[in-house]
Amino acid sequence: MIHLTINDTPVTVPAGTTILHAAQKVGVRIPTLCYVERLQAIGACRVCVVEIEGMINLAASCSMPVAEGMRVRTNTRRVRQARRMVVEMLLSEHDGDCQTCDRREDCELQALSAELGIRSISFTGQKTGKRIDVSTPGLMRDHGKCIKCRRCVSVCAEIQHVGALWAQGRGFDTAIGPAFNRDLSTVACVQCGQCAAVCPVGAITEQSYIDRVWDAIDDPDKHVVVQTAPAIRAALGECFGYPPGTLVTGKMTAALRRLGFDAVFDTNFTADVTIVEESTELLARLRTALVDKQPVALPMFTSCSPGWILFAEYFHPQILPNLSTCKSPQQMFGALAKTYYAQKLGVTPEQIFVASVMPCTAKKFECQRPEMCASGTRDVDAVLTTRELGKMIRAAGIDFDALPDEEMDAPLGLSSGAADIFANTGGVMEAALRTAYEVVTGRPLPMDNLHVTPVAGLAGVKEAAVTIDQALPDWSFLNGVEVRVAVAHGLNNAHQLVEAVLAGEKQYHFVEVMTCPGGCIGGGGQPRFTDDNVRKARIAAIYREDEGKTLRKSHENPALKTLYEEFLGQPLGERSHHLLHTTYEARSPV
Repeated sequence: MIHLTINDTPVTVPAGTTILHAAQKVGVRIPTLCYVERLQAIGACRVCVVEIEGMINLAASCSMPVAEGMRVRTNTRRVRQARRMVVEMLLSEHDGDCQTCDRREDCELQALSAELGIRSISFTGQKTGKRIDVSTPGLMRDHGKCIKCRRCVSVCAEIQHVGALWAQGRGFDTAIGPAFNRDLSTVACVQCGQCAAVCPVGAITEQSYIDRVWDAIDDPDKHVVVQTAPAIRAALGECFGYPPGTLVTGKMTAALRRLGFDAVFDTNFTADVTIVEESTELLARLRTALVDKQPVALPMFTSCSPGWILFAEYFHPQILPNLSTCKSPQQMFGALAKTYYAQKLGVTPEQIFVASVMPCTAKKFECQRPEMCASGTRDVDAVLTTRELGKMIRAAGIDFDALPDEEMDAPLGLSSGAADIFANTGGVMEAALRTAYEVVTGRPLPMDNLHVTPVAGLAGVKEAAVTIDQALPDWSFLNGVEVRVAVAHGLNNAHQLVEAVLAGEKQYHFVEVMTCPGGCIGGGGQPRFTDDNVRKARIAAIYREDEGKTLRKSHENPALKTLYEEFLGQPLGERSHHLLHTTYEARSPV
């Protein structure tokens, strides 16, 4: 343990702790711009400088480790002047368009400028050249707003193992972007949006489809339906000042009706469908391996996270046969809305407009994949992020706090608690095990409150095993089999897990991968700024939503049973294969 003082307050922290974290322990806030939790601190922005007794130069607190007897001051005149100069220099280069910028309400640079009392800029001269990149469906880049903090570079390389962005050039001419400063569409970008989630300004944001959705709502010839992902209900409230982890399911439903959607549905319904299809697929693969003794791709990997699918297509094409053929719940919903639901209404697929509200920017890409047209037209027409929905609600003048709690519409609005936990890392795995175990044994999963706790939480890679005993006669070949599963979130963790599987170091039957840290609750389209405290609060809220439901297993959803009886027939049947399953392709950058 190291003993030091910060602003004359004694502090004791473990060796290796940075000054920034030591200050947080005693309630001293040091401003930062380049620092991001979980990432290697690089001290690039110099906003977090502090004065250390005996040192000539100011030190970056995010990267400077504490030392025994160190005396630190965080608010001297010298420190304040240094911070102001750094921020003034950033502002002098920043082509911000602040009046119309997408980040004008939550811009960290603006907030820091106000905090430091900056009323004028001492430096004049050339601004960074503006260059707009709208080459991908998910993301938009504005080079003129970039402050070169390198947060996006660190997240893309360290958390996601993608490396689509990098610093190029030197000094004023430094540019952050793809190799040779090309468009994002020309490199292996998975469009996860984690860069947009950590960008402190408006240099990287989601591509907005708000106007497209408004146009559809205003079109009298369109029947406009909306689906909401499970992660939205635990995060949307943050757009209106609610604490992270506040469940706003009922208010969200009411707000969507008041925006003018003709029907408000739940992606959770097709999350339940996904579990039934995916569990059936897993059991079919196990039968092929254990009974038929035929080669089959195991372990089976989940397929509901589009950033992970792109990552596999770009970086690990050899495992594409291992991916579940199930579409994501978003795309299953679109296909069913424009077929099953359209038949009930007596309209054509073209008359229905399907909007999605997702925590994810990669969903904007996913809905435009050419194979996602099982209904004969594009199955999902537009994807909004959580942030975009918040903007639409405010633009419509809706008092979110005053809204009543309302229920979603039938038939695509009823879901189980198992569908809710799709939002969390480990949730898809737990939901699948709840169903698969009961199908095989006729008994509920023998876990405390149905929770598979080894796959919960924020560890990067998690493992569990479930032993099958007393299987039903049709599944007797599984008696005594220890089903081994794993869960990874964040693509760097997924990469390491895949490498271990390919090297024969790990053997599993089923693997869940979520693109974003924490799962969908930490998606690139969620309210900023997401750190582990926010992730934990959202995760806890989703588990509360699950535990508060009477239905907690996907296969028990009565609306799902009706869907199969009236329309699909059976899991993995001909119609479900056409509407609910897909294929993948190896990719290389353009």
